[in-house]
Amino acid sequence: MKSPIAVPTSTVARNALVTIAVVAGGAALYWLRDILTPLAMAIFLLIMIDGVKRFIERRTRLPDHWAGVAALVLVVLAFLLSIAFIVDGAAGFVSDATGVSRGIGPRIDAIIADVAGLFGMQTPPTAQELIAGADIRGYLTTLAFQMQGVVSGAFFVMVYLGFLIAAQAGFRRKLVNLFPERESRSEAREVFLRVRGGVEGYLYVQTVTGAIICAAAWILMRLVGLQNAEFWTFLIFVVGFIPVLGGAVAGLAPPLFALVQFPTYWPALILLVGLQLILFVVGNAIQPRMQGDNQNIDPVAVLLALALWGKMWGVVGMFLSTPLAVMAMAILAEFKGSMWIAILLSGDGEPYADEDESSKKPGAKTRRPSRVKPPRADAAEA
Repeated sequence: MKSPIAVPTSTVARNALVTIAVVAGGAALYWLRDILTPLAMAIFLLIMIDGVKRFIERRTRLPDHWAGVAALVLVVLAFLLSIAFIVDGAAGFVSDATGVSRGIGPRIDAIIADVAGLFGMQTPPTAQELIAGADIRGYLTTLAFQMQGVVSGAFFVMVYLGFLIAAQAGFRRKLVNLFPERESRSEAREVFLRVRGGVEGYLYVQTVTGAIICAAAWILMRLVGLQNAEFWTFLIFVVGFIPVLGGAVAGLAPPLFALVQFPTYWPALILLVGLQLILFVVGNAIQPRMQGDNQNIDPVAVLLALALWGKMWGVVGMFLSTPLAVMAMAILAEFKGSMWIAILLSGDGEPYADEDESSKKPGAKTRRPSRVKPPRADAAEA
């Protein structure tokens, strides 16, 4: 009988400490979510501001200072206008639905009767009977509190963002004091740039593909005659930043409301087929060519990150799940003990970008800057 492999006590103790630290860290992130979610969103906006600033510097002749001011104004205005549009659009949508409830009721009854007829049900229930036990007023009150929470959350995001911008002046000095040696400082800067490049690449891809989807979806909804087409278009763009769930909402929500608006099923069917076709073409033909090596994340890791951060931080966690996964992979790849986690998170088993190989791929964008991959000998020894 083969004797079992002896595991050093130090390894067992280290793994136990790592497990306890991960569980404790997850619990702290959950308990402090009211404080950390606006901070995380503010850091996210700060990265966006930096990317827009460098874009303005490349495209114009503005000085560094004025490019930063322009980027700050653009990103903050876009964020505040998005919050205002969502809140105003949701309130208007609820108001319209409440105002035409008398016309919607018979249409819902007809849909229920048609569905019941498919299953041979002779006396189907009415919409009023189905919602008789539902607390509609309570749901509307909860929705009002959620809208209020969105507004207050946006305020705290702006407060955090202001302090982060003010703290940028001393960031270089802190970096020098944290890493006195030039080599370690250079490595830390490379890690930061890799994280920034991954997040900016994700934002660029999602923004461009989201704009393409929204333009095609808006044209389709206007041709069909769906009400509140602008609100649905903006909602499709926003939820596009949520992996997996964003596509489901974008492809199913407008057709469901078209069922209620129109007296026939054809407009809803046209919207369903058209939106699914748009999402399929963009998701399988355009988006992969734009991503290149910028999102070298395994799809399973994306799904797990969505579930994990959505559970801890709610909707904000869903929006930030993929950027946080990119950050985690970049940081974990810097340590020998956690390299295996970064390899599992990566899509091709290579957490570090290979500039020579990635530049040969059609449509691939080189991650900047790329650190030299660890030698194969070290990987074999590990």
